[in-house]
Amino acid sequence: MLKNWLIRSGLENGITRVVLNNAPVNALTPEFLMDFADLLDEVRQDTSVKAIILASPFKVFSAGLDLKAAQRFDLADQQAIVAGLNIAFTKLFAFPKPVIAAVDGAAIAGGLFFVLGADYRLATERSSFGLAEVRVGADFPIGPLEIARTMLSANDARRLMQRGRPYTAEAALAAGIVDQIVAGDDLAKKAEILALEYADIPPKTFAKVKQQLRGATIDLIEKAMADGANQPTQGWFNEETKAAMRAMIG
Repeated sequence: MLKNWLIRSGLENGITRVVLNNAPVNALTPEFLMDFADLLDEVRQDTSVKAIILASPFKVFSAGLDLKAAQRFDLADQQAIVAGLNIAFTKLFAFPKPVIAAVDGAAIAGGLFFVLGADYRLATERSSFGLAEVRVGADFPIGPLEIARTMLSANDARRLMQRGRPYTAEAALAAGIVDQIVAGDDLAKKAEILALEYADIPPKTFAKVKQQLRGATIDLIEKAMADGANQPTQGWFNEETKAAMRAMIG
């Protein structure tokens, strides 16, 4: 059963808002990610839904993994979070209906994939976007890795993934990571307007075009998952990871 860390509400004309509500920073856990994947399946099957909006009520849109908790991860925990990241974000990336991301705050590390999986991305001036995995001694599970490769230019992938420093909203706009910067007070309304615009597109055609654009990446990820990528035998972390996490949070 879905917990209150994901709040689904129906708006008019077939628009559904999904609020990421895992206080205080939408930290990613296996349970949160798998519940998000289940919610996507539910919305996908709901023929009344024509488009969805992803939003957050917090100052941080999503900070990615809880680094304090992650320092205690054993092998099973590491495999569970890898599976959650792969499954949830691949389902979002493959979601056949339009997805609008309304970002007010930081979308960092795993949290950025809520944005990269969306079809149109709104930000406010205080938003920031980054992939900090390298700074905490972690590489990328296959799902996030291939989504980043597909959605980021080669140079932006190099800067974000190898340096681990975030982009401002303006830099993210220039890079095509977000499509528009709006005032915070206008974010929810603008997201609804865009969702209605996308909802008017013939749905089967939209789904087919999205599959044409993303299908090769989805197939690659799904094959890797079938071949065991969700349960890396050595886990996700290496001998550097937990010390790097401690250093990052101070």
